[in-house]
Amino acid sequence: MLDLSYETPKPKVIAGAKHDWELVIGMEVHAQVASKAKLFSGASTEFGAEPNSNVAFVDAAMPGMLPVVNEFCVEQAVRTGLGLKAKINLRSAFDRKNYFYPDLPQGYQISQLYHPIVGEGEILVDMGPGVARLVRVERIHIEQDAGKSIHDMDPNMSFVDLNRTGVALMEIVSRPDIRGPEEAAAYIAKLRQILRYLGTCDGNMQNGNLRADVNVSVCRPGQYEKYQETQDFSHLGTRCEIKNMNSMRFIQQAIDYEARRQIQILESGGEIVQETRLYDPDKGETRSMRSKEEAHDYRYFPDPDLLPLEIEQAWVDDIAASLPELPDEKKARFVKEFGLSEYDASVLTAEHENAAFFERVAEGRDGKLAANWVINELFGRLKKEGHDITASPISPENLGRIVGLISKGDISGKIAKDVFEIAYTSGRDPEEIVETEGMKQVTDTGAIEAAVDEVIAANPAQVEKAKQNPKLAGWFVGQVMKATGGKANPAAVNQMVTEKLGL
Repeated sequence: MLDLSYETPKPKVIAGAKHDWELVIGMEVHAQVASKAKLFSGASTEFGAEPNSNVAFVDAAMPGMLPVVNEFCVEQAVRTGLGLKAKINLRSAFDRKNYFYPDLPQGYQISQLYHPIVGEGEILVDMGPGVARLVRVERIHIEQDAGKSIHDMDPNMSFVDLNRTGVALMEIVSRPDIRGPEEAAAYIAKLRQILRYLGTCDGNMQNGNLRADVNVSVCRPGQYEKYQETQDFSHLGTRCEIKNMNSMRFIQQAIDYEARRQIQILESGGEIVQETRLYDPDKGETRSMRSKEEAHDYRYFPDPDLLPLEIEQAWVDDIAASLPELPDEKKARFVKEFGLSEYDASVLTAEHENAAFFERVAEGRDGKLAANWVINELFGRLKKEGHDITASPISPENLGRIVGLISKGDISGKIAKDVFEIAYTSGRDPEEIVETEGMKQVTDTGAIEAAVDEVIAANPAQVEKAKQNPKLAGWFVGQVMKATGGKANPAAVNQMVTEKLGL
């Protein structure tokens, strides 16, 4: 449930020519199930294959072919529901959603309208340290994807690629709880993060494996609270749906444009027509695609080829027992166990690979220091080179050894950067680098004292100035560090300079 220590963000208010307006947003996210086979056939789901090469007879709607449910896809949907703290329905059923489209060979899509596999859940959407929005999930159902029509290969003909036909999708439907463009993008980011942690969808938006239909409406301040009290949608404005969004940036732009379009119509005395719209990123505007169909237009009916889907509670319990630690829990643990700030913990848990890498670096070491090196040095370097953590040239064990050498006082933070550079580019062991390259920090007080005495003796005028202005002691520290090639322990040098100058 919602952690009450979180503050709920205020809704975005848009000033119209006459009134203030608030946004109300609901999302229908289509997430491709991470499975090697399709929902009702054994055909491959591999992306980028030759057109029409991943198509079984049942996908192509050949006569007499019957669908057979892929149990793993069902398991992935249950896993997703459990990850969103949702109710799992032990009995669900498939329906036929009838409509004609060239890339839908059957003339219908097998979906779940009346009895979805997953009921109500929730997602906590982080909007900043201590600020979060609880978005309720209404349902998750599983369905087939359609194929793809290609219109740019020939001026006179269109082509159809059925490779995607029959690929399993989870449609994750939220309540209208999102109150601004930034929240909508943050909701998608959080949902994507959870799915990737669970391993139920790879979240690749570029390939269309995660895409969203965004429902946008506007209302006057106070109306949303009335809806929350009564659950009566008449308090909210008429919504328009923006289809197939697969970019966080475009989602925000589309919502902003659509809200202003609706406000302009309403303030001019017009009415909003419920419809499906598309976003044109080149023009930065939404345009009408078709009037919004109601469910009865699709002539839904139970699929006669598929029995109701009945699953056992023991099977659900086994899946629940195998769930990984999810982002919110992991973030809270990092804050508590390693003493990290909420921000640093958020950065480290954004991707499960990053979190796993960090834990190996921090194992048995100073967590804050480890986080600093992973976030600032490693992530900064990888981003600059266009790599992610899986392509890191330095292993977590070697980065951990650098952190350990700093903590033990064997090397200074400055020398550690040189060690990091060598280890990053060569893969060598940091301890071996420090030993063979003579980079070990000088902690011998005798050697440090000799260097301090030498610098003081050579600079009598500077000594007098430092006695007048103690801040100038830093100059002596710098000279000693220079004289020792940066190897002297800075804390020891600082203490000795202060003592010798009598400050």
